[in-house]
Amino acid sequence: MERGPEQAQSEVAELLGELIRIDTTNTGDTSTSAGERAAAEWVAGKLDEVGIGSQILESERGRASLVARIPGTDGSRPPLLVHGHLDVVPADPAEWSVHPFSGEERDGYVWGRGAVDMKDMDAMVLALVRDWARTGVRPPRDIVLAFVADEEAGGKLGARWLVDEHPDLFADCTEAISEVGGFSITVRDDLRLYLVQTAEKGLAWMRLTAGGKPGHGSFVHDDNAVIRLCQAVARLGSTRLPTVLTPPMRQFLAAVEDAYGIEIDPDQPEEALARLGSISRMIGAALRNTANPTMLDAGYKTNVIPGTASATVDGRFLHGQEEEFERQLAGLIGEGIQREWIVHDQAVETTFDGPLVDLMVSALKAEDDGARPVPFTMSGGTDAKSFERLGMRCFGFSPLRLPADLDFASLFHGIDERVPVESLRFGVRVLDRFLRGA
Repeated sequence: MERGPEQAQSEVAELLGELIRIDTTNTGDTSTSAGERAAAEWVAGKLDEVGIGSQILESERGRASLVARIPGTDGSRPPLLVHGHLDVVPADPAEWSVHPFSGEERDGYVWGRGAVDMKDMDAMVLALVRDWARTGVRPPRDIVLAFVADEEAGGKLGARWLVDEHPDLFADCTEAISEVGGFSITVRDDLRLYLVQTAEKGLAWMRLTAGGKPGHGSFVHDDNAVIRLCQAVARLGSTRLPTVLTPPMRQFLAAVEDAYGIEIDPDQPEEALARLGSISRMIGAALRNTANPTMLDAGYKTNVIPGTASATVDGRFLHGQEEEFERQLAGLIGEGIQREWIVHDQAVETTFDGPLVDLMVSALKAEDDGARPVPFTMSGGTDAKSFERLGMRCFGFSPLRLPADLDFASLFHGIDERVPVESLRFGVRVLDRFLRGA
């Protein structure tokens, strides 16, 4: 086994720590968000140190994305896009063991908001291309790098804006890789499933508003907006929608059956998925459409019945299920409730085949002889939703070999988010093998 890009492996944890220390909190509102400009300028500086030029573009003041291009040896081949977001979700320091923006390295981990979502991938890619520039390595085809803003709020001010306003930057890119894929689940000492994301659910964030007759809180009141809204919210939150097995999830479940030597009931697959530990929550959510109430807003005084009440709902639908999801929502929400989209974006899906997938598989197996790569559908969303609109096949491939006892799923947007240093080094080696062949 080759030792891989040594300088990239030696500096990846340091780069990640520096990037975490740049607060890029995205609240969903530019006026209260930290903004990504400082991080984009930091990335530009790290690229400039090794002679890689880049450009920074802003959708709104401070909401910056960076794009660069690494020239390949064969200009006739279509470029590959490697994209990652710079923003992170909010974090409350009082809840953490370390400050969420400390980027501290401790106990073999790099800690901080963004350590797994997704400044780890940003740092691995940055470390690798810096190593290549120092040592004269050129990939076989052009690689377009995009470090983008606003993914955590749906990408309107980041990837979607770039796709709409600057599609020329990604001209001819046919494939893309990014976050939430290529991580391991340990079956036994000599077997690890590596989940490569080939699909993700569509986004349907909505606001529900109920109207009613306002009045005094002491009166008997039959037209109460709060009651009407809460009934709709309760129906949404307590209803488990039917199981739907999409092609990538059928492949994933078949791999689980084989790896564990079990038979999975296609009507109740969650029972078998419990064997996967905490990651089963993420996987299980990709077996059906979902609608989870998340916020409520009503009233202004205890003794006043308000005329309106509203709630937000995080809806997600599987590829090919958008129309069915609309019917499901209509039946659960009922009459007298207004629904408006906050963010609505497509589900994306591609197949687990072709030369690029073959390279992912071979790169993982070269660094872990117990690796068995399998496709899966991610329950959340990524910037693939935007870049797929330009005709790219999009994959989640941010390779990490993880400790068997790490509760990886809980770290996404979770407290004490952290990533093992050895996992970062593993990811650099896998990406090096993959991108040298891609």
